[in-house]
Amino acid sequence: MNLKFFFNSVLLGAGLAMDAFSVSLANGLNETKMKKSKMVGIAWLFAFFQALMPLIGWVCVHTIMQYFSFFEKLIPWIALALLGFIGGKMLIEGIKENNCDENEENCGCTKLGIGALLVQGIATSIDALSVGFTIAEYDLKMAIICALIIAVVTFIVCFAGIAIGKKFGTKLAGKAGIFGGVILVGIGIEIFISGLIK
Repeated sequence: MNLKFFFNSVLLGAGLAMDAFSVSLANGLNETKMKKSKMVGIAWLFAFFQALMPLIGWVCVHTIMQYFSFFEKLIPWIALALLGFIGGKMLIEGIKENNCDENEENCGCTKLGIGALLVQGIATSIDALSVGFTIAEYDLKMAIICALIIAVVTFIVCFAGIAIGKKFGTKLAGKAGIFGGVILVGIGIEIFISGLIK
């Protein structure tokens, strides 16, 4: 392990975290009154999945390669379905919320449940399974360290995304949920298209 390994791991983490950053931004837009403890929890949730998926990919490369190569073809479809569902739900809630009385206490504060967050975490990190191919030459210790670096980078990026989303979400008021839903659906489509043209 050297500086090049560390630098490559940071870059890998930054690249993988982009989808999670966009979803974090959408979450901040959607829930403008989110507490800091929840922001930290969401960022760690995304970090956990972004670290876990490359490790699962690494294990698959070193054990059940033939099954993994078949599963890899399904990744764009799974990401599209998961993000399309969550984004569509957020979009519908945003439209309903936009029609509510602005004086209502709950306007601009649609809560994100743990189920939705878990789906987001899996959907945004599932394409990271294929990173198992790129780190296949690493031994187990290096693969774990690489995954931990990816987790730290993802946490920082996602926390920043939620904070930015919250700031703009407050200004956008009722339309924030609509923008958040559009972003999630857009990410699902982007992952789907880029997965098909690989």
